[in-house]
Amino acid sequence: MNDIVGHALAQQDYREIHVARHLLPFEDHKFLKAEDARVMVRGEGLHVWDDSGKRFLDGMSGLWCTTLGYGRPELVAAAAAQMESLSYCSQFFNTTHPAVAQLSAKLFDILPPHYSRILYTNSGSEANDILIKLVRRYWQLAGRPGKRVLIGRHNGYHGATVGSASLGGMKLMHQLGETMLDEVHHIPEPYWFGYQGALTEQEFGLQAAMELEIKILELGPEKVGAFVAEPFQGAGGMIFPPSSYWPEIQRICEKYDVLICADEVVGGFGRTGCWFAHDYFGFEPDMLTIAKGLTSGYVPMGGLVLSQRIADTLADCGGLFAHGLTYQGHPVAAAVALATLRLLDEGGVVEYVGRDLGPYLQYRLRDAFSQHVLVGEIQGAGAVAALQLALSKAGKERFRNENAVGLYCMRKAQEHGLIVRTTGARVIIAPALVATPDDIDELVDKLTLALDDTARALKLL
Repeated sequence: MNDIVGHALAQQDYREIHVARHLLPFEDHKFLKAEDARVMVRGEGLHVWDDSGKRFLDGMSGLWCTTLGYGRPELVAAAAAQMESLSYCSQFFNTTHPAVAQLSAKLFDILPPHYSRILYTNSGSEANDILIKLVRRYWQLAGRPGKRVLIGRHNGYHGATVGSASLGGMKLMHQLGETMLDEVHHIPEPYWFGYQGALTEQEFGLQAAMELEIKILELGPEKVGAFVAEPFQGAGGMIFPPSSYWPEIQRICEKYDVLICADEVVGGFGRTGCWFAHDYFGFEPDMLTIAKGLTSGYVPMGGLVLSQRIADTLADCGGLFAHGLTYQGHPVAAAVALATLRLLDEGGVVEYVGRDLGPYLQYRLRDAFSQHVLVGEIQGAGAVAALQLALSKAGKERFRNENAVGLYCMRKAQEHGLIVRTTGARVIIAPALVATPDDIDELVDKLTLALDDTARALKLL
């Protein structure tokens, strides 16, 4: 019998299995050591514990998904009750079940009125993958089959499947082999701190949006079907565009009859203090992809939300819809999602983020770090923020070894009992939407220690 799994497992066995039996996300496996792996065993509220008993404040909500914190009894009860009553039901053969019907009724009460249908998935990656197919199918049915090209952004992230990774603009993900889709192009990201020209921030936002018009004209408006982007960039560094950016993007897309598809996987369900990040930025997408906060990360679920214009064309003109997933609209996931939406809505969580948590978090970060020697910029809204670590704030001078600086700061934060994520030299903060002022104070105190440690290592303090 296998010598790793053929006996009662001890704590070290968990680590051995972790590095020996799994292909792990965004890791170089030849450098992984079992003794360096962390085994997490419990979560409650905003805190998690590892198997040594060390307590961490999760300042990242897992991967931006545990929006209601850990161990919510309402979500546990919803899952258990659904498993007892109906553990599985597909949406094939014109079949439904109460949980998914109630979820959709609730979801479309929350969504703006121009959305009319949803295709449930198991993740944001799946939703963005399917988006490509439905954009092209829509234009085919609309009598313009040439509009097959989709435009994304450099450093954008939309998932890890072939289709969703193609939409994303992360070069590292495109280097896994010649697997990326054709007819997907990218434009520069609206990264103000990375810009070194003479424009003001709002002028830069307009210029960044103009990159889309330039690309549409280069490719031909008759060939471009959609622009796909996150309202703010998540895995790319929590980059918030200037306020001039999205209204200009909307104008350009309307001018050339190009669909706007918003990836709300990270930004949706209250993260910015609005229900959806596109509400915060003031634009109106034709399609939305959702996941993460839909179930507070308790079970996998995502979705692709369609506007009336697109949904009617697909449903009324498309004949047989030759697409389906075994687990789409899964009863347990739907029950947990419904319980999540009720807490966000009737429980007042989204309102709390906009009224209390968001202002307090943004104030505390700026009050603590605006003058820190290591911090060049602070961006964010609601319960999400990013600190740009930089050599110079005034000159927007960035570190040459940004990844190393960011990773060092992230590891120092973990030593102090704080989980944050870094992308390059941007420290990403996204606590659960139910964080209290005490939680935020703890986050800021521990992050201060990590930033000071990093500044000392760089001989800036």
